[in-house]
Amino acid sequence: AAGEAQCLSYTGCNFLRQRLVLATLSGRPLKIRKIRSKEEDPGLRDFEASFIRLIDKVTNGSRIEINQTGTTLYYQPGLLYGGSLEHDCSPSRGIGYYLESLLCLAPFMKHPLKIVLRGVTNDQVDPSVDVLKATALPLLKKFGIDGESLEIKISRRGMPPKGGGEILFACPVRKVLQPVQFTDPGKIKRIRGTAYSVRVSPQMANRMVESARGILNKFLPDIYIYTDHMKGVSSGKSPGFGMCLTAETINGTILSAELASNPQGQGAAVLPEELGQNCAKLLLEEIYRGGCVDSTNQSLALLLMTLGQRDVSKVLLGPLSPYTIEFLRHLRSFFQIMFKIETKTAEEEHMGGEKVLMTCVGIGFCNLSKTIR
Repeated sequence: AAGEAQCLSYTGCNFLRQRLVLATLSGRPLKIRKIRSKEEDPGLRDFEASFIRLIDKVTNGSRIEINQTGTTLYYQPGLLYGGSLEHDCSPSRGIGYYLESLLCLAPFMKHPLKIVLRGVTNDQVDPSVDVLKATALPLLKKFGIDGESLEIKISRRGMPPKGGGEILFACPVRKVLQPVQFTDPGKIKRIRGTAYSVRVSPQMANRMVESARGILNKFLPDIYIYTDHMKGVSSGKSPGFGMCLTAETINGTILSAELASNPQGQGAAVLPEELGQNCAKLLLEEIYRGGCVDSTNQSLALLLMTLGQRDVSKVLLGPLSPYTIEFLRHLRSFFQIMFKIETKTAEEEHMGGEKVLMTCVGIGFCNLSKTIR
């Protein structure tokens, strides 16, 4: 009966990843009902089923029950185990969909996680592997999760619809996290980026770089955009191109933006010049929103603050995304933690849009499964 009392209950398919990740970290069982029960094709989608299998792989002793129609899911989390794994992600979502959640769980495994993920590396829906490599890894380092073994390596690129990409993600384990005071983003000092093309002319990448530089050079001299043209086996199964840009500040804040071409056979063809220009504009938009963490990683930063030692952590963020707002509600249900949220107007910060200063005291989460050697 004690176990039943702790079980959290939700309805609907939204925020499935948040709920499973937080249930795993807090050790609280979870029941989700009415997953797309009103639709013609009810129940879990293939990418969600693939995500649940991934959670099952990285944990030991999890109990997962799904009813026949796939509309009800019961999850009782086991211990985070880690180790060397492989997983084939569903090509209907990018690898970023799976990687974002692994970034939240990896530091708390029993054995350091080393996982090979296969699927779509860059698409228009989820954060690409490039962006997570450029922004999420430096963020983990700020919380004391670093070392030689922290890496994301792209061995093959895969574009939708067929994918065929492959990446390696490795992360060391930590017993406790450091609290952070991260309130001054600082001025932008340089812009870096990657323009990639697979199964199309390598000229595409150069054309994107030209047009993006046309916009960014007006603001900053230190711009370097790599061109990455993968050939043969390492270029995946579908043609496509795209670009990922990151702006780095003097204080080590990294803001990112990215765009990818339309999948083969879907939508109108995109000109590389347009894509490069639009990506540069998106980066300027992200810089305007500002904050010390870009909008992709807001929830990761808030989670790591929550799980920190019993000390005050502060982070300045740009406007909160709807995903982050829901994440704060979930943090309250799973960990009973509330953030103090102060809005900073554009005048106070002298730049960009309105910011929010998020403050919390960590719950002192301790990685119990990490063996002391």
